[in-house]
Amino acid sequence: MAARRSTARDLAQIAIFAALIAALGVPGTLHLAGNAVPITLQTLGVMLAGSLLGARKGALAVATFLALVACGLPLLAGGRGGIQFLTVEPSAGYAWGFLAGAFVIGLLTQQMMPRYRLWFGLVANAVGGVLVVYLIGTLWVWIGTGAALGTALVRNGIYLPGDAFKVVIASVVATQVHRAYPGLIARSRPNAPEVRESLPAAAPAAFPAPTSPPALPTTSGGEQADDIGRTDRR
Repeated sequence: MAARRSTARDLAQIAIFAALIAALGVPGTLHLAGNAVPITLQTLGVMLAGSLLGARKGALAVATFLALVACGLPLLAGGRGGIQFLTVEPSAGYAWGFLAGAFVIGLLTQQMMPRYRLWFGLVANAVGGVLVVYLIGTLWVWIGTGAALGTALVRNGIYLPGDAFKVVIASVVATQVHRAYPGLIARSRPNAPEVRESLPAAAPAAFPAPTSPPALPTTSGGEQADDIGRTDRR
């Protein structure tokens, strides 16, 4: 029963964060300097998924979102949807970067459990939500469009201020949530069990301790009756 309840809770969390990522696409997109890759708020949802669900469930939430997009649901920012946005569009690499980014954020977050620390959360969200997403997205643009690698890297620079703000927001929110609900994410590697050093067994004594002789029975008058070796004098 407990395992079934845990599975239902995990599925609910995955569905909620997949919906959150989709909802953050409602405000639409913003294109800067003619860049084909738009600015969206959905990166914030990816950071929150990894920070609050961990590596496995965070990645599954993003995978659920991407599966719905592939089925044609207009869940990407600006009401876009369809398999082409995950295969041939210039922004497809960033969508796959969402998946890897959520996993990395969750993995790093699990390492600092059971207590979420703001400074480490900033590092985790910056590495997974910015560095990993940018790396995969830039490589996709470079390989898929034939653009110069330097040009692709420079174009990514326009996203940095907004993404830095998202890193701060996601980390602050995660800090408050983990403080209110401790134990939300389990540590990746549990602490090593405590090893108790057993004291060595005492070495046997070279000579056995002397034993006291058995008590001799006494007569009713209080005198000891020594029957051993006694002869009848009569």
